[in-house]
This record gives sequence, structure tokens and C-alpha cells, in this order.
Amino acid sequence: MKNNKALGQHWLKNREILDGIAQLAREGQSENAVCLEIGPGLGTLTSSLLRRFQEVIAVEFDQKLAENLPKSFPGKNLRVVQGDILQTNIAQLVGDRDYIAVGNIPYYITSPIVRHLLAADPAPQQIVLLMQKEVAERIAAEPGNHSLLSLFVQNQAEAELGPVVKAAEFTPPPKVDSQVIILKPLDESLISTAALKLASQGFSNPRKKLSANLATVSQTKAEWEAILQQCSINPAARAQDLDLWDWQELANFVKKS
Repeated sequence: MKNNKALGQHWLKNREILDGIAQLAREGQSENAVCLEIGPGLGTLTSSLLRRFQEVIAVEFDQKLAENLPKSFPGKNLRVVQGDILQTNIAQLVGDRDYIAVGNIPYYITSPIVRHLLAADPAPQQIVLLMQKEVAERIAAEPGNHSLLSLFVQNQAEAELGPVVKAAEFTPPPKVDSQVIILKPLDESLISTAALKLASQGFSNPRKKLSANLATVSQTKAEWEAILQQCSINPAARAQDLDLWDWQELANFVKKS
């Protein structure tokens, strides 16, 4: 079937890679866990998932693909839902069962999908996604290379990079390589909403020093430099240099002052 470029469709057919992704999703999870697959497309990953999970619920945006997918797996415990994962009530699909979210997801909606999954209630036991390599690296970044996305995700989940999948493995090949990322949602967020809001302000212009981005009518750049120093943070730091706990400490300081 011809791919739909507007939907960012690139087919991965290497069975060894597909089995590897499915196995990453399966390992360490409860025997009865349901698999929620995002964007199954032609069903190449679905095939590997069905061999490892008792049930797969697949959400596919493309109507034709959604209609054809069940025909490829007669007699299998596969439920296909045609719709937009971003508009899908995940809780209604999985009920109160443990579930793992898996998918080879379109590059252009990677961040919204990750945010949607982490906001789900209940959250997945584990999230295994194949995405643009650069975005996977951004999500798993360490201090010095942080972004608002990495802080948001790492505030709610442990992030681990998986295998790299070269562009040549896809049909048609995308312009960049892909990489698997494994997210394990935490029971609760590590830092407060106020701390993340402060981080958002800090990233308003990543090229500028943090003190300049945080400066307001009530607190000048010089005053923020002093605050950073009192919190044992380099006054010349930029937003990407701080970790989650730095932001929480700054938020606590602001609250007390």
C-alpha cells in the first residue's frame, strides 16, 4: 500500500528490528498486560506484538489502513480503533488493566503523543516508541543539553535510549535516522507545576543567560544572578544547564522571598 506523506508514514519491515522493539515492550511487564499500539500502519510491528501480548489494541488514524489491518490477522486477539490517538480516551480503551504503549510514531506529532501518553490516567506501565533520533536524544538529555521537553518528560518518567534504526530500513526512507526510547512513568511527578512554569520562562530564549530570561519587573537580572548564586547555581548559566532539582530549588526560593 502506498504511504501517505501527509501522515508521515514510513514502513519498517526489518523483522529482527521489529521483534527487538516488541521484546523491549514485553520485558519485565505483567503477563496480563495489554499492548496499546499507536499507528500500526501495515501491521508489521503488530505482528511482533501479537506474538508477545495476549491482546493488542491498535489506534490507527488512516481509515483504509484501519479497515484492512484486522484482515491480516484473522483469529488473533487484535482490536483496531480508527481515530486520532491525541483525541483518544485511553482509559476507555484499556479499562483498569495494566498496559504498555508502543508505536512507530510520525515525527511531526512526536511531542504531543508523548505528552498525551504521560497525561493518561491510568498511565502506561511502560512506553516504547520509535521516533526521530534527534528527538529521542533531546528527551533523554542530561544537564547541559536540557530542553523544556526533556524536563517535562523526565519529571514524569525515567527515560532510556534504545537501538538506533537507520533511515535506510524504512520504505520510503525518511531524511533522518530513528531511535527507540523507553519511558517508565513515575508514580508521581518529581517537581512542582510552579517549578516547571519557572523553567518554561527560563527557556523563553535559550541563547540568553538564565538571569536575563527570568528577569521581571519585580526582580532584575542582577537580582536573579544573586538568587542563582545563593542556590549554588552558576550566575552565568543558561536554562539547558539546570536539572529538575535546580528548578525546584529556584521555585522554592522565589516562593519564600
